[in-house]
Amino acid sequence: MNGASAFKVAIVAGEASGDILGAGLMHRLQQRFPDMTFIGVGGKRMAAAGLVSHFEMDRLSVMGITEVLGRLPELLRRRRDLIEYILAQKADLYIGIDSPDFNLPIAKRLHGLGVRTAHYVSPSVWAWRQGRVKGIRESIDLMLTLLPFEASFYQQHNAPVEFVGHPLADEIALDVDQGGARERLGLPLDAEVVAVLPGSRGGEVRYIWPTFLAAMDLLSETRPNLHFVVPAASEARHQELAPLLVDRTNVTLVHGDSHAAMAAANVVMLASGTATLEALLLKKPMVVGYRASGFTYAIMSRLVKSQFVSLPNLLGGEELVPELIQNDMTPEALAREVNRWLDNPQSCAALAQRFLQLHRELKRNASERAADAVAALLLK
Repeated sequence: MNGASAFKVAIVAGEASGDILGAGLMHRLQQRFPDMTFIGVGGKRMAAAGLVSHFEMDRLSVMGITEVLGRLPELLRRRRDLIEYILAQKADLYIGIDSPDFNLPIAKRLHGLGVRTAHYVSPSVWAWRQGRVKGIRESIDLMLTLLPFEASFYQQHNAPVEFVGHPLADEIALDVDQGGARERLGLPLDAEVVAVLPGSRGGEVRYIWPTFLAAMDLLSETRPNLHFVVPAASEARHQELAPLLVDRTNVTLVHGDSHAAMAAANVVMLASGTATLEALLLKKPMVVGYRASGFTYAIMSRLVKSQFVSLPNLLGGEELVPELIQNDMTPEALAREVNRWLDNPQSCAALAQRFLQLHRELKRNASERAADAVAALLLK
């Protein structure tokens, strides 16, 4: 082991959200251990925090079964190389951030060789392939979870765990300034506004957007003064969506800024994913839709054990918001559920109070608590 303050930590993130988490954790650890150094893989934020990245993080950013299969030889090669590098560098601790299919096998190998290991952001082991928890328990010294029900699952399986809260809950204010968000985006101040988020990845948008667009048309027929705001998750998504919205005067397409778009809205219609948590933290009623390829859905529907797919319902332990999945996601069903929220302001207000309670439960100063847990592990 290195000196008490000069710990060397290997930390690996595979995508942008992990880069944000990693940078926050690194900053807090450096406050405790000024001489700590970091190696591994990360993006621009982690590099700015002092990470020496072994290769570009983009090489790990793959999604979907077919894309992973096409890149499998490279991913396996990079994983072997990374293990050798971490061992050669004599790291005191390995922290994998999310990307469990890449990071957990590294943790297992290093743990077996005596390197202490932690994993930040639990895989959805509580929802599908629950048997994985045994292998995880044998591969890590600490699991850092963002959600309380995840920590409960690991405790039930005698796995070392710490619930640290969610960084988004720290970032988003408890009170939402709807008017300020509308002014910022140039949206009408007195109209009903629906934020529409069809997903961040190309595959998601292709499967989901046509149905969302048809639902927008149905809503416009019954509510002619309704306005839509669509935050494009990336430049590629903006270029994909812009030609389809060019003649729609009641739609505002914006570059990114999903936070402001949802804050400005009365109701959010969105694809299942992390955005549903952001909508919860912004206290917005929502309609969650999702559709995948028939092949992917057939596999996932047989593996998933969870009753719900959206984070608001998972956190609440009940159906707080409607979920329309695969064949249930039709334009008519989406429009019906959006109208139901718009027609029932009392239900929206009651939901906002429930979401405020959940926000407070998640607001834990996540990076600080994660650093505390990692520091305790290092100093054992």
